[in-house]
Amino acid sequence: MSHHTLFGDHPATRPLDEVDGVQFLDTTLRDGEQAPGVSLTPDDKAAIARSLDSADIDVIEAGSACTGPGERETISRVAQLDLDATVTSFCRGIQNDIDLALECGVDGIDLVVPASDRHVEDKVGTSREDNVQSTVELVEYAKDHGLWVEVIGEDGSRADLDYLEELLAAALDAGADRICWADTVGHATPDRALECVSRLSELGPVSTHTHDDLGLAVMNALVSVAAGADLVHGTINGIGERAGNVALEEVAIALDHGYGVESMDLTEVYDLAKLIANRTGIQLAPNKAVVGQNAFTHESGIHTDGTLKDDAMYEPYPPEKVGRERRLALGKHAGRAGVEAALDEHDVEATDDQLDEIVGRVKELGDRGKRVTDADLLTIADEVTGQSQDRRVELLGLTAVSGSDTPTASVRLSVDGEERKAAAVGSGPVDAAMNATEDALSHTANATLEDYHVDAITGGTDAIVTVEIEMSRGDDSVAVSASDSDITRASVRAMVDAMDRLVSDDSETLVADD
Repeated sequence: MSHHTLFGDHPATRPLDEVDGVQFLDTTLRDGEQAPGVSLTPDDKAAIARSLDSADIDVIEAGSACTGPGERETISRVAQLDLDATVTSFCRGIQNDIDLALECGVDGIDLVVPASDRHVEDKVGTSREDNVQSTVELVEYAKDHGLWVEVIGEDGSRADLDYLEELLAAALDAGADRICWADTVGHATPDRALECVSRLSELGPVSTHTHDDLGLAVMNALVSVAAGADLVHGTINGIGERAGNVALEEVAIALDHGYGVESMDLTEVYDLAKLIANRTGIQLAPNKAVVGQNAFTHESGIHTDGTLKDDAMYEPYPPEKVGRERRLALGKHAGRAGVEAALDEHDVEATDDQLDEIVGRVKELGDRGKRVTDADLLTIADEVTGQSQDRRVELLGLTAVSGSDTPTASVRLSVDGEERKAAAVGSGPVDAAMNATEDALSHTANATLEDYHVDAITGGTDAIVTVEIEMSRGDDSVAVSASDSDITRASVRAMVDAMDRLVSDDSETLVADD
């Protein structure tokens, strides 16, 4: 039995669990790129667009055609990918912007027109009446040219609601496919979102565009849906100007888990989040909902023990739902059950006394403020059980050059007792060195770098950097960290140590590539 204490009891809302699906418009390639320091290449945008399409995103805003020739080239490339999603360009209330969008071959436009007096009179320098007339003419022009049209009332959360209703009603009468309530500066409370969207939803199909300046973006998106919106604008990972846009993956899981409402393909979420983090350079916060490193990681002994007994003991939904895996982290809070489970994952056997000693040493390492990686655990286990194994992969030498136009690196490895050398180029010295290392290991190693980040840096010109990576090979994965004053050397050492662990129990010889 449902209890609609928040959504449904209010006369202007509908029960969310009775909503028949919600569509998403992703603006990562436009609004997300407006985050400080983000600049996406055509290759970046094409890769992200394909992944968004694979995740069943309904509308992809590829950029703003008026930005310049480079942006138009990029938008055109996305438009030519033959995606299932509707591909749009963001347009200001200017006919030339629509013409430029048409040149890019997009399916439609997101036409933004001023809605608040601050924008109508002070920014654009027009009147309310002329703004309505201009909007009508632009919609008719776009529809005459075969475009799907959504009209966004900019700064709608601070607009006079009667005027906003008049403006967007005129847009629909002129042929617009839908209208959008935009909380452009993240100003709105849920009460304001409810008031605005419930009024606009009576006019026709309405979307909602929320920002997170008050930390209310997800809440305002959900309220909007309850008030009648059937399409939510947002970005993956919540990137965007200032505090960012609403994170679509958070809206998606809230709708799915809380109310059984479908939106995007949740199993694609984590890969999509990692792709966008890597392409934009905005890394995921460890405590980020849904896609953060800690979202399904358990260290506390009590939580780990409970999770091992019942997966749902300390998780609201299974990690597989969003394309993730559960992790048992080791540190000062680790318990016996967690350490034993981690050893089992690596097929390490230990007696009760040995296990107690391993747990003690793990806690001791954690007390020193260090996260205990898989490699740390296995080293401790080797020492305690006396089952240490000879290394199969060792780093013998590394040279990296970054002062030239093309960063290059060469490595010397010992692989199964055979010395191997390889050289490679990359986008930087770290990338070049890791490419060379991968070449030297050969294709038979067949390992994948799943995650890479700089864990900690000390101060001063002789700073020590700690690099942590996660690699997988088949069904096995391992996390390893390495510290050095040289980030390139730290990266390669971590990669080599991870590979050594991944192949330690494999009897197959790592044959060199020709």
